[in-house]
Amino acid sequence: MTAPMTGLAGLCADVRNELIEEAMGRGMIPLGYTCSMVPRALLAVGTLFPVRMRAPGVAGTECADVYLSSVICSYSRSLLEFALDGRYDFLGGWVFVACCDHLRRLCDNLEYNAKPDFSHTLDIPHRGGPAALEWTVEELRRLARAIERHFDVDMGDDAVRAAMVAEGELVDALRELGALRKKPQPPFSGTDYHRVLMAAQSAPPARALELVREFREAMGDASDTAPYRARFLLVGGSLDDPAYTAVIESQGGLVVADRYCTGSYPWLDPVDAGGDPFVALARQVLDGNRCPRMMEGFAQRVNYIVDLAREYAADGVIIQSIKFCDTWGVEASALVTALREAGVPVLRLEREYRQSGEGQLRTRVQAFIESMGK
Repeated sequence: MTAPMTGLAGLCADVRNELIEEAMGRGMIPLGYTCSMVPRALLAVGTLFPVRMRAPGVAGTECADVYLSSVICSYSRSLLEFALDGRYDFLGGWVFVACCDHLRRLCDNLEYNAKPDFSHTLDIPHRGGPAALEWTVEELRRLARAIERHFDVDMGDDAVRAAMVAEGELVDALRELGALRKKPQPPFSGTDYHRVLMAAQSAPPARALELVREFREAMGDASDTAPYRARFLLVGGSLDDPAYTAVIESQGGLVVADRYCTGSYPWLDPVDAGGDPFVALARQVLDGNRCPRMMEGFAQRVNYIVDLAREYAADGVIIQSIKFCDTWGVEASALVTALREAGVPVLRLEREYRQSGEGQLRTRVQAFIESMGK
C-alpha cells in the first residue's frame, strides 16, 4: 500500500498535479469549479475536464486580504491568493455557483484582478419545486451555450449524455470503493479514501476511473488500517486537505463515512442519463446535494446524516466548518442539537482553510472519543 498512498499524497499536494499535466499534454482543457452544485458532466464534454479548485499549501492570504474582508472565509481568500499569484493560469476558465456571498466576492475579484478568459456563474435557486427546476434547467443550458461558444465544443444533448455516462462510471467505482468502509475493519483508512476523492476531482473522468481501479487492485482485500477506538462520520462544508482527516485518525478515530462538500456525498449520487440530460442534472443540483444553502429540507438533511451514521456503524459525528462560513455556521448549531436529540454523539469543530491548530484538534478528538467511553 505504500507506493499507491505516496502517489496519491503527491497528487493532493499540488493544484497543478501530474494528472492535470497529463491531460493538458493530450490537448485537453481544465475548467475550475468551486461548488458541488456545478454539474461536473457539463465540464467534461469533448476536450474539457473539471478540476475542483483548491489551494494546497497556501502560506497566507496577504494579497487577497487587500481585496477581501477579513471576515470572508479563508477558503475564498486562499483561492484568490493563488489566482493573484498566477497559480491558476493553466485553467481554461472558471465556473461558479452563487452559493454564498463569500464565493460571489471571490468571483467578482477574480474577474477584476485575474481576468480569466472564461468565467461563468450559475444562479441556482435556494428552494426546490417545479419553478426552481425550470429555472435551473435554463441556467444549465445557458452554461452549456456559453461553453459551446467559447470552447467550440458540441454541448448538445447527446454529447452531454455521453459525459454523464463517463461520469457515472467514475461515480459507481467510487461508491463501490467507499462501501468497503462499512466493514468492521476496512481495508483502507478514511485518509486514504479522502486522497482518492481529491485526486479523482482533478482529472478527466476516464483517467480518474483508472486511478480508482488501480488503487482498488493495489489495495487487495486484507485490512490495512491501524486499530481504532471509534468510527466517525465527518460532516460539513468544503474540506479538501486529507491531512485534516489524518489528524483525526491519528488519535484513534477512523473516518468511515463523510458528508462534506468535497467528499463522497453529494456528488457521488447516481444520475439517470436517459431522457433530457439537463433536467436530470438540474434535479441532481436541487435535490441531490442536501446543501444547507437550500432553505428547505433541514429535517431531511438531519435524517440523512443519522441514517448514514447508522449504515456505516459510526460511533459519532464530527461537524467541521471553516470560520466565518455563513452557510454551515448557521446549519451546524441546529444540526448539533438535532443529532443529540436523535441520540448521536456529536463534536463541532471550527477551523481555517489552511491546516493549523493541530494540537487543539488532537485534544478535542481525544476528549470526544473518551466522552463516548471508547
